[in-house]
Amino acid sequence: MARDSRHAWRSLCCLVLVLLLPMVSSTTTTSSSSSSSSSQKLALGEPQLAQPEHAHSIRLDGDIILGGLFPVHARGERGVPCGELKKEKGIHRLEAMLFAIDLINKDPDLLPNVTLGARVLDTCSRDTYALEQSLTFVQALIERDGSDVRCANGDPPIFAKPDKVVGVIGAAASSVSIMVANILRLFKIPQVSYASTAPELSDNVRYDFFSRVVPPDSYQAQAMMDIVTAMGWNYVSTLASEGNYGESGVEAFIHISRESGGVCIAQSVKVPREPRPGEFDKTIQRLMETPNARAVIMFANEDDIRRILDAAKRNNQSGHFLWVGSDSWGSKISPVVGQEKAAEGAITILPKRASVDAFDRYFRSRSLSNNRRNVWFAEFWEENFGCKLGMHGKKPGSPKKCTGLEKVGRDSTYEQEGKVQFVMDAVYAVAHALHRMHRDRCSGPGLCAAMANMDGKELLSFIRAVNFNGSAGTPVTFNENGDAPGRYDIFQYQINNQSTTEYKVIGQWTNQLHLNMEALQWASGDWSLPGSVCSLPCRTGERKKVVKGAPCCWHCERCEGYHFQASQFTCELCSYEQRPDHNRTGCQPIPIIKLEWSSPWAVVPVFISVLGIIATTFVILTFVRHNDTPIVRAAGREMSYVLLTGIFLCYVITFPMIAAPDVVVCSFRRIFLGLGMCFSNAALLTKTNRIHRIFEQGKKAVTAPRFISPTSQLFITFFLISLQLLGVLIWFAADPPHTFVDFGEQRTQDPERARGVLKCDISDLSLICSLGYSILLMVTCTVYAIKTRGVPETFNEAKPIGFTMYTTCIIWLAFIPIFFGTAQSAERVSTVDEWVLLSACQCVCVRSFEMFSMAEIPQPYQ
Repeated sequence: MARDSRHAWRSLCCLVLVLLLPMVSSTTTTSSSSSSSSSQKLALGEPQLAQPEHAHSIRLDGDIILGGLFPVHARGERGVPCGELKKEKGIHRLEAMLFAIDLINKDPDLLPNVTLGARVLDTCSRDTYALEQSLTFVQALIERDGSDVRCANGDPPIFAKPDKVVGVIGAAASSVSIMVANILRLFKIPQVSYASTAPELSDNVRYDFFSRVVPPDSYQAQAMMDIVTAMGWNYVSTLASEGNYGESGVEAFIHISRESGGVCIAQSVKVPREPRPGEFDKTIQRLMETPNARAVIMFANEDDIRRILDAAKRNNQSGHFLWVGSDSWGSKISPVVGQEKAAEGAITILPKRASVDAFDRYFRSRSLSNNRRNVWFAEFWEENFGCKLGMHGKKPGSPKKCTGLEKVGRDSTYEQEGKVQFVMDAVYAVAHALHRMHRDRCSGPGLCAAMANMDGKELLSFIRAVNFNGSAGTPVTFNENGDAPGRYDIFQYQINNQSTTEYKVIGQWTNQLHLNMEALQWASGDWSLPGSVCSLPCRTGERKKVVKGAPCCWHCERCEGYHFQASQFTCELCSYEQRPDHNRTGCQPIPIIKLEWSSPWAVVPVFISVLGIIATTFVILTFVRHNDTPIVRAAGREMSYVLLTGIFLCYVITFPMIAAPDVVVCSFRRIFLGLGMCFSNAALLTKTNRIHRIFEQGKKAVTAPRFISPTSQLFITFFLISLQLLGVLIWFAADPPHTFVDFGEQRTQDPERARGVLKCDISDLSLICSLGYSILLMVTCTVYAIKTRGVPETFNEAKPIGFTMYTTCIIWLAFIPIFFGTAQSAERVSTVDEWVLLSACQCVCVRSFEMFSMAEIPQPYQ
């Protein structure tokens, strides 16, 4: 034995001797009459003829002894270590080990001429009790010091040589396996479990001599997570029985849920080992604190499952919870008997298995006469058939006595326990490892001296390397941590129309989930998939506002304004020229509009402009027809044509303003924007200046002023107009005309009503610069009109000019603040309408001058 093992156990030697010495006395033997004499012979040093059979163990002779740990009895109450007998988990599994040993001993190809024996102990489903029992396996490896012990006659004692156990099959519960593994590893005894699934046991540093033929709960937790994800459940609760199995399973599930990030844990409830009265009602009430978390992940033992279902039924919550049970529930009937409605729809998981037909034939053939090696079989007989065996039977108050002729499966119900396959696979795994070691160490059949003191570490390496088809035909292998591969069947507990219940296979899991969604059935025959979510999915165009501390709970907020749903959690602003689509899941271009000829905003100005053009044309034609008449000549024929041209251009500018903008239209707008007004104002300014100069000169001298002839007047007028055209040319060179879409003018709060307006690129500054010259002419003309207001009545032309200029100034004074005051306002009208209005006003003013000037012909100056 290794030095560290001796040091570790040196302090326990006294305890071990106390435990071992009673085992060689009569207190640990059966109640047979030979037990007392055997103990006396042993104490007196007489040779031992037969090993007595122990009350809490089974011993089978063999060349190689295997240990076995089985929960033959349940945990006792009120200080009693063992309780009632477990027929399936205890007796079925125990018999599976004995049956496997029988098959191996009969197999000429597996361990030829080598007989396997067994030492089977009852753990009573309690880890501390199992620890005491498992000391039996290490007796042969503990050095005994009998120097301080003397027999009654003074002779030194003779200790019986205990059986040397090379490997242990078991245990069932993870808590028991963990406790036992801590001792077996010190003595380098390999351990192969058939039912312990706690993820903690996968630690190859702490439990280096532990292996198992069932997959760990880390695989099971992943399978359950895949089930929850496939169902679309993201808000679940967990329920665990206190202990390594339940707590480790739930911890593995929570760890996976955190890594995946798609499932949130609403409640984590733990059932204590010794629950108080009303504990399960409190558990149901706590689970109901989060009613949206209907799915409950259960890693609980069979008794806790039964009692939690009963509490759900008692609290009228049948059909509310969506149970997802681990392999401790599996496809067992006992947890759901009497509470089928509460369990309806439960999804359970179980390592993939198959019934071993040979074991069924073997177990049905067992009777009291041919199964004396099982010291607990008589107790099983009474429990199974509901009878009592003689005066010493253990079933009190039984109405009948056992005849011994009862038959399993005929006079009682029988169904093979789910872990029978794995018990047999565990035994065969050790047998195959021993066979390979025998083949390497021994040259012929039979147990050779090289295997008499086999090294447990070497045997462990052979166990981890086995690869064979097990009792159900599935491969048996181990990974580097001693774990079996994950293979599970997925069941659902269903109630059909005939009110009969069954566990129906709905899928499998082998590294990934394969689920038949069409086979699912829920409470009251409902085939629709129930939900277990904290918050319902948001509608399109809504983002999730996650509740702090609960990533699976959120509030839905609609993306407002010009924002669209960029992801589940964010809204983003559309680009300036776009708006959200109908579902607010993306952006679409804002519709581009322009002033249509059929619009009332176009029809009215066009109608007025047409009337103005017709009237102006009629006047022009009238002037042309009477061009040489005294009336036309007296009215100032040349300047009248210039005025009529300006009036005509003011009406014509309406059409390029309404036309769809392009480079040509925008060019015409720039040219004629202020040209009509420039013509009119230049002609009026020249007239008022001429009148002013005439009367000012008349006050000083009789001679006429210079440049008052028609030719001079035309030259002055066109010089003033040329300055306007020069400014336009400079504008063309500095900023060539082009179009753009104005999205700001019609960008309403409601994106559905947003529009982009196609416009010519004429800025406010360019507009003022273009009109500034005409305004300057208008102001100058107004000044001269004021100066000439006192001219004689025979020059009544000055008064209409003055009236025209006063009116124009008033219009401009009103227009400019309105235009610039609403520059950033939604109420500002379009440029087209501005200029239609401006042109109409100018034309009205000029027309008023025209009417007044034609009312009375002034006397021409000679």
